[in-house]
Amino acid sequence: MMKRLELPVMEECQMGMSIGLALQGFIPVSVYPRMDFLLLAMNQLVNHLDKLEGMSRGQYRPKVIIRTKVGSKWPLNAGPQHTQDHTEALRLMLGRVVVVKIRSPDEIMEVYEEAIKQEGSTLVIEALE
Repeated sequence: MMKRLELPVMEECQMGMSIGLALQGFIPVSVYPRMDFLLLAMNQLVNHLDKLEGMSRGQYRPKVIIRTKVGSKWPLNAGPQHTQDHTEALRLMLGRVVVVKIRSPDEIMEVYEEAIKQEGSTLVIEALE
């Protein structure tokens, strides 16, 4: 059983691989270091992971935990290309994937424990400034 798979920069393929692993019974935790990088996986996230249950008439409900972060602006500002917060847009686009925003370190364990317990996928957005 695979515990960790390191990938090169290929965000859409990473999400596709995560969906494939979930369809095989694994619970992948797919990490995108900044929310801005997650934009490159939106086709797989919005059109596949989020819609697969409906497209399969309930036959498939893959469970992927996606972790991303709103980039920090302090003490070092990574710039507008790495610090955008698309949480509300994602909530509008995703119907089945649960979107959770963490604002405090105290919430981290609870959010991930809930993501493991619930059916379906969760997008965890860390915004800890």
